[in-house]
Amino acid sequence: MNRETVHIKSPAEIELMRESGRLLAKVFKHLDSFVKEDVTTMAINNEVERYIRQELNARPASLGQYDYPYSLNTSVNEVVCHGMPSEHYALRPRDIINLDITLEKNGFIADSSKMYVMPSAGPEARRLVKATYEAMWQGIKQVKPGATLGDIGHAIASFAQENRYTVVQEYCGHGIGREMHEAPQVMHVGRRGQGLKLKPGMTFTIEPMINQGRAKTKTKKDGWTVITADRKLSAQWEHTILVTDTGYEVLTLREEEQPL
Repeated sequence: MNRETVHIKSPAEIELMRESGRLLAKVFKHLDSFVKEDVTTMAINNEVERYIRQELNARPASLGQYDYPYSLNTSVNEVVCHGMPSEHYALRPRDIINLDITLEKNGFIADSSKMYVMPSAGPEARRLVKATYEAMWQGIKQVKPGATLGDIGHAIASFAQENRYTVVQEYCGHGIGREMHEAPQVMHVGRRGQGLKLKPGMTFTIEPMINQGRAKTKTKKDGWTVITADRKLSAQWEHTILVTDTGYEVLTLREEEQPL
């Protein structure tokens, strides 16, 4: 698929994407009781792959994408994104971790991520996680026909700045469907009224990465793991969104969530 072309999904394609999103939400529900102190990030990876394949009869879409060798990203504390699972890292009492998972069913992909907060995480870590979640929803609430991508980015960045956080700009949301990454790119900063106008049938992710300190990042020698340059905490949440005739639908909405 041409990545410059925004693919408007047909009603049949939207139904298939709804199914992928529903199944991905079930993955996170399953993980809610699995992710805890002393569990290794590799154990989480293995359980995600097992559950997606055996329980949901679906495919972990991240595995093998761009030669990535695992079924999800496990980004702990100062890791901004693309954290790689390891048998040598077990979750610690004060950790925060982002689990970023993609699932493909019947040829269509859903993408979502969720923060998990360990019991002894401090108040500043919890505040960052909460603010990042709210920033994502500030962006989602902008989605409707005729709105622009700039409206989404502006809402996210404004909220983050009001809460004295910074927004990572090197990584962004993206169109999604038959391919994990389609057009358009969905930046988490922007100006109102600027950028691509949204149309019903568009599907894309909104996935802000918000830093406690400076926005600058760097990539570790493994070529994947992105960390904050100042080693302060980072958080991320992500949902797959459909533009409807009247607004938006969150295709990966989890049972415990209510749109803010």
